[in-house]
Amino acid sequence: MARDPYQELGVSRTASADEIRKAFRKLAKQHHPDANPGDKKAEEKFKQVSAAFDIVGDPEKRKKFDLGQIDADGRETGRGFGGQPGNGPFNAGGFGRGGFRTDEGPEVDLSDLFGGMFGGGRGPFGGGGGQAGGFAPRGADVKARLEIDLEEAIKGGKKRVSFSDGRTIDVTIPASAQEGQTLRLKGQGSPGRGGAGDALIELMIKPHPVYRREGEALVMDLAVSVPDAVLGGKVAAPTPDGNVMLNVPKGSNSGQTLRLKGRGFADAKGKRGDLLARLVVTLPETIDQDLEKFAQAWRDQKPYTPKRK
Repeated sequence: MARDPYQELGVSRTASADEIRKAFRKLAKQHHPDANPGDKKAEEKFKQVSAAFDIVGDPEKRKKFDLGQIDADGRETGRGFGGQPGNGPFNAGGFGRGGFRTDEGPEVDLSDLFGGMFGGGRGPFGGGGGQAGGFAPRGADVKARLEIDLEEAIKGGKKRVSFSDGRTIDVTIPASAQEGQTLRLKGQGSPGRGGAGDALIELMIKPHPVYRREGEALVMDLAVSVPDAVLGGKVAAPTPDGNVMLNVPKGSNSGQTLRLKGRGFADAKGKRGDLLARLVVTLPETIDQDLEKFAQAWRDQKPYTPKRK
């Protein structure tokens, strides 16, 4: 036998119809199976609060329950277990297209409440999902991992993902995508009598050959020539948005860091961090005689000992 419907909804026996409706909507949203895929306890709780609302959410049934004419399962108390079929919200007719309804009372539009969970009959309780004696289960969700480039995570893009059943799906990567973010593709999962499940795509950002992440900041090593380091100048610096010309100050040294504002990684709200370019003063691969003579004269005439950091 079902629990007292007032206790199930957490309201008093003197609660108004509006208070009962609000309590049901809150619990239904919290425990709906589409919001808790695979959670049997949540599914059972959703059934219980729906059954409770079927009794006290309808003025006529509530009156009969309060007078003891029907029990918490909606059966007439004078008829024992031979009550009228079809009174429960999970029997035939318990669900209408687009929302939950009682047989005689007003409709509570759960498609509005859940933002599309019931749309198109795809949810296990959506239109066409109800069957005599129960509900048609939705197909299982399928999962996959998708590796994306750092630039794709920042700016978005399109990728193709393959599933174990041989299907491939084109996925739109949103701008400002984050490591571990899961994309839900409605109706792209396994088929079921109540509609297809969803495809859940977990995003993984591949290590980048140039940049390393420090929060929303990106850090890179930038090679500069000896003349540019000594005399200063403009050098081409890579960024996720393409090359930019970076001013290298006169007398720059290895380890010095230059900051490019707003050229780093993006947080979930789209705000870009900075790109930090760590200068690395670099000699040419082949040392010619002129450079050797210059270095020898410099060492002979103006010897110095670099500071140890």
